[in-house]
Amino acid sequence: MAVLISGAGSNMAALIDAAQPSDAPFEVVLVLSNKPDAGGLAVAQARGVATAVVDHRPLGKDRAAHERAVQTVLEAHGVEVVALAGYMRLLTPWLVGRWQGRMVNIHPSLLPKYPGLDTHARALAAGDAEAGCSVHLVAEGVDDGPLLGQSRVPVLPDDTPASLAQRVLTAEHELYPRVLADFCRAGRGRTQ
Repeated sequence: MAVLISGAGSNMAALIDAAQPSDAPFEVVLVLSNKPDAGGLAVAQARGVATAVVDHRPLGKDRAAHERAVQTVLEAHGVEVVALAGYMRLLTPWLVGRWQGRMVNIHPSLLPKYPGLDTHARALAAGDAEAGCSVHLVAEGVDDGPLLGQSRVPVLPDDTPASLAQRVLTAEHELYPRVLADFCRAGRGRTQ
């Protein structure tokens, strides 16, 4: 499995930790970031996982060139499953199609509610009684694709977007490794 990140990589760290037991159904062989200064790269290196950077900035708006470079790195590491964990890039149909049924994402809302950004503020503004996170197969739409699992947390009366985000993040760290383990045990991420 490769984990793609753009930032601190707390979900990535949870996945690496979940892969440590000898009976874990997946191994994290690569952490790839589109940002050279992503804090998660150092976290992955400290845990002994190979890292790579495919910086999108030098390529300007050429998403295809960036994704071809990402694909080359994934292939070089023998990756069978891609887990997006705070990878803040909109993917083109080309890359999504290459990983159809083998690319998974975690999103901080109870999809189909609140795809995209500012999920916690949107949940609070709507007066939702609960929030949460969703793991889904990646499809061409933003935060779209078949759901693999969800975790719910209550919205508290004094919640702010930051306090709600922290509780949802704790739920993400439990949900993502569990869902990916089930996904890999079922053999759904294997190449044919």
